[in-house]
Amino acid sequence: MPKLDRILETAIYVDDLDRAARFYETVLLLAPLLKMERLYAYDVGGASVLLVFKQGASDQDMTSSVGTIPGHDASGRIHVAFAIGAAELAEWEARLAAHEVAVEGRTHWPAGGDSIYFRDPDGHMLELATPGLWRTY
Repeated sequence: MPKLDRILETAIYVDDLDRAARFYETVLLLAPLLKMERLYAYDVGGASVLLVFKQGASDQDMTSSVGTIPGHDASGRIHVAFAIGAAELAEWEARLAAHEVAVEGRTHWPAGGDSIYFRDPDGHMLELATPGLWRTY
């Protein structure tokens, strides 16, 4: 029986790509993989990709010599959780504070993990989570 290995990409949609890039590259230290007019892609830990689309710029099919990507778009604020090592939580909290990013919530999970929650410039809820959040993490 076929199985899924992991989530490869997560997409968010933003009003201003350059503003989002400054946040994700400067605050979260993500390395860009691709920058196009309608999309910026970021490496997340060498294991997954965060796609940052310009809101409304990908709602039509895109056909090129390599194939067709069906149109897609979303609206509203979403949630993305990034995995971090337990020993890095305090350093991340200090980094967010240094960039004047407010931590809106903290959770200590029953299995021992910790999470902090904050928003990107478009209001998406981001989470930094240490091991112990899920049975699989």
